[in-house]
Amino acid sequence: MNLPDMGGCSSSEPFALRVLGDSMAPEFEHGVIIIVDPSATAENGSYVVARMEDDEYLFRQLQIEDGTYYLAALQEDQRRLEITGPEAIIGVVVQRAGRRRSQHKHYA
Repeated sequence: MNLPDMGGCSSSEPFALRVLGDSMAPEFEHGVIIIVDPSATAENGSYVVARMEDDEYLFRQLQIEDGTYYLAALQEDQRRLEITGPEAIIGVVVQRAGRRRSQHKHYA
């Protein structure tokens, strides 16, 4: 995942991303738009976008166990990845947008 060029936007302003792939299905199907808030507080169970060590970005569910931070896909065939900590988190997903109003959902 490549983050959009923020141009003149503040790094603390929410931004939208399109979900690619099915690793976060069924909650986030391929093609759905998510709204990410960089100023929101990430907690255990939050859906987050995080920067990985190879400068790639990943959308996953945050799991915190004994002070260690992990990113987990909703699909069980995906492995859980450890991240350095809260500093790797770019933002928290606060909304899912869909084509129909019934597909819209707020988080956090």
